[in-house]
Amino acid sequence: MQISNNNTTATDTNKTVKDAPNLTHSYYQGVQSPALIHKTIGDYLDSIVDNNPDHPAIVLHHQNIRLSYKEYQQQINQLAMGLLALGVKPGDRVGIWSPNNLEWCLTQFATAKIGAIMVCINPAYRPNELHYALNSVQCSTLITASNFKASNYLVMLNELLPELATATPGQLSAKNLPDLNNII
Repeated sequence: MQISNNNTTATDTNKTVKDAPNLTHSYYQGVQSPALIHKTIGDYLDSIVDNNPDHPAIVLHHQNIRLSYKEYQQQINQLAMGLLALGVKPGDRVGIWSPNNLEWCLTQFATAKIGAIMVCINPAYRPNELHYALNSVQCSTLITASNFKASNYLVMLNELLPELATATPGQLSAKNLPDLNNII
């Protein structure tokens, strides 16, 4: 492992990033084999689709869903285009408040394809925790499940955002969440 700071470069297999508090790079250079793939996540998925369009990409037994790479790519691209149509731009934060499901997987790839930052919101969060998380990272869009276990997300969102009942889609203007424009 190589750790560099402003003064020294230390190569020691027992060192960790915590041992070098003044790092000057945003990456950590460890094992160099195999070499990094210099493709975006979207480009890499597209190349897999080109070579294996009909192979299974994702199987979710709890949702009774099985998608080929081609089907998965189509749904990812549809969500990515929808996010762009809502005004989501590269660097924008898109929250996902949901348990593990197809929508979560689609959001992960769609945000990566458009350069947005996916923010994972703990599915057990209550309204005050959700409020704190969304404000802290300045989410512009929140993708949510309707419920999970005993949590009814839609009821909690209406409690947190009274403006939601009368908001025009894509034009949410909430006093307590000023950066949030869209809820999907």
